[in-house]
Amino acid sequence: MPTRRTFFQSCAALALPALTAEAGGTPDATLLPTIPLGKNRVTRLVIGSNPFYGYSHFNKILSQHMQEWSTQQHVCETLRRCQQTGINTWQFSHSDRSISDIQRHRADGGTLQWILTTSARMLESQTMTARMAAMKPIAVVHQGVSTDNRWAAGQQDKIREFLKWVRDTGVLAGMASHNPRIIEAVEEQGWDVDFFMCSVYRYNRTQEELNQALSGEMTVGETYLQKDPERMYRVIRQSKKTCFAFKILAAGRLESPQEIDRAFRLAFENIKPQDGVIVGMYPRFSDQVAENAERARRILAAVS
Repeated sequence: MPTRRTFFQSCAALALPALTAEAGGTPDATLLPTIPLGKNRVTRLVIGSNPFYGYSHFNKILSQHMQEWSTQQHVCETLRRCQQTGINTWQFSHSDRSISDIQRHRADGGTLQWILTTSARMLESQTMTARMAAMKPIAVVHQGVSTDNRWAAGQQDKIREFLKWVRDTGVLAGMASHNPRIIEAVEEQGWDVDFFMCSVYRYNRTQEELNQALSGEMTVGETYLQKDPERMYRVIRQSKKTCFAFKILAAGRLESPQEIDRAFRLAFENIKPQDGVIVGMYPRFSDQVAENAERARRILAAVS
């Protein structure tokens, strides 16, 4: 009797033409356009992981809703769907669960490349960082909120030390931030970093910074300012490094097909040809993976 897993895989196979894959990690479909990242080719649309692990950036209820659905089986089915639609790379944060999921994906024959973002445990342990690097991610990234917090505390040396730990393993070293001024400063100071992950919305401003931006108006919850993307995209264009823009959909606040189209187009029109985007996906109610892959393919063809 067919299992639920084989049923989904059979349906997906019927829905997609049998195409020959380009080199780069997908046996099922022609890859989306790719960019070089070290010795690897990475699709310009990378799947993120926040929805899988309950980081909704809305509220506890939605976060629990996401976690409840995101069993290992559902996560691995989603990763398989990425391969079927031409996405070849997954970016996720370090945790016992996420490492278990990538191991399961590979054990099931999956071939997605992966970019690992740090946990607090990794940031404090060179041994753990080396152990994770030995699992062969294509890159290890200093996590964005940690970058912003360390920078605000005057702990730039700790960020640079971690990047050196990664560099010493032979794995590509990346740095994420939500603050365009930090990306600018690192670029100007010539840090030894291979690429940046850049949040186009700066949701984690301090209350003092929010007071300045909003003329003292108090906010409830995370704040996403309309002109934030403009500020970060300017920095991305000026950077000589490869950049990956993330939170391009304002953590799901842009949700109609028209809004999502506009956000993808804004991203691809305002990043460099060597850059990409990272988008979290939650395909519980629709095939977001196929929708976003088609959207990226269509918009990239129009803007290139």
